[in-house]
This record gives sequence, C-alpha cells and structure tokens, in this order.
Amino acid sequence: MLGVTKTQMVTKDKALAGRETPLQVAERHVVLGTPLKGPWPEGMEVLYVGMGCFWGAERIFWHIDGVYSTAAGYIGGWTKNPTYQETCTSLTGHTEAVQVVFDPATVSIEALLAAFWENHDPTTPNRQGGDVGTQYRSAIFATTPEQLKAAEASRDRYQARLASRGFGAISTQIDMVDGAGDGAFYYAEDYHQQYLYKNPSGYCNHGFCQVSYS
Repeated sequence: MLGVTKTQMVTKDKALAGRETPLQVAERHVVLGTPLKGPWPEGMEVLYVGMGCFWGAERIFWHIDGVYSTAAGYIGGWTKNPTYQETCTSLTGHTEAVQVVFDPATVSIEALLAAFWENHDPTTPNRQGGDVGTQYRSAIFATTPEQLKAAEASRDRYQARLASRGFGAISTQIDMVDGAGDGAFYYAEDYHQQYLYKNPSGYCNHGFCQVSYS
C-alpha cells in the first residue's frame, strides 16, 4: 500500500490515478423518484456529509421532509471517479459520503446538521464502529459560505454538549467542496445508490448516538 496505512491520509502524489469516465448510475432516485443528478430545480441547495458507511447515512436523509434527492458517493480525495474497491484501500483520499439536495424553504440547514451529528460518532477519527479507514471519516462539505458557517457553529455547539457528558473531541472535517478539482464529489456505483431500500436487511451501523444536538 505504498507505505500508507488505512487510517493515514494519503498524499496527492501517492493517490491512485483513477479515470476520466464517471461511474454510471440510474437516472432517478428509487425512493423519491427525483433525478439522481443535477441540474436541480431553482432554489435547491446541496450539502455533502460523510458519516461512515454511506448506505445507512443516505437512508437517514432521504426520510427527511424537504430533501429532494440523495446519492451515495466519494468526496474529499484525489482520485478521479474512484471505484468502491479503490476507495476501500484508503489510497484515493476520499470518504464515503451522501449528496443531500434540499429545499431550504422546507428544511433548514440546522435540521440537516442535527441529523448528521446525532446519527454517527464524530469523535472517532477515521472510523465508525468496526469500519476503519480514512474512507469512513466524519466530514461535512459545504457548497455555500453560509453552509460552512452553519456547519462550524453546529460543531462548536455539539462539542459543548458532548463535553458536558464526558465524550471526547470532534474529529469531523469541515470544508468547502471543490466542484471540479481535488475534493470533488463522485457518484458511487449504482448498486450503492439507495442500498438499504434495495436491500432492507443490509448492513447499517447508524442510529441515534446518545447525545441530542438540541
């Protein structure tokens, strides 16, 4: 593995090259019936979140009123159009993530961030439960300065609540997304999209994590 461990972030010069051709996904969300890819209707915003395995994380968000579409993918790394197998080596730099397209007139960024913080453990760097590696790191990638500010404020608020109950420091990466270059979002293989709808008894390690955001 080129001297890189599963929990050590790969550098750009050691990352896998990837490919120019995107992975193919279905046109529509199998639960919501909405498009899986943009352009999105006017007024919609996009937020990207990494909470460990994207199967359970995506299901959390497609159930939220005001969420227009969700998709599983890879974000925050160097490799172009990575595959699942490549991402699992920790040699792409990506984390498994969910693209959340939402109507801010119906659901607030605060409500989405509350769902993010409450349903995974943000204090375990590069792991969620038994899932270990940089591809499982906790992350928020904003697409607007307002989202970034809200994410940082929510982290500070949740950290205070965690600390008051004896939990450790939040390790969540919070950044702006680069829509085209390093750090771009890439759709995962089609079988990962809405995986737990297609496979209701499939693996999921997400759920309420003991400390409420509010």
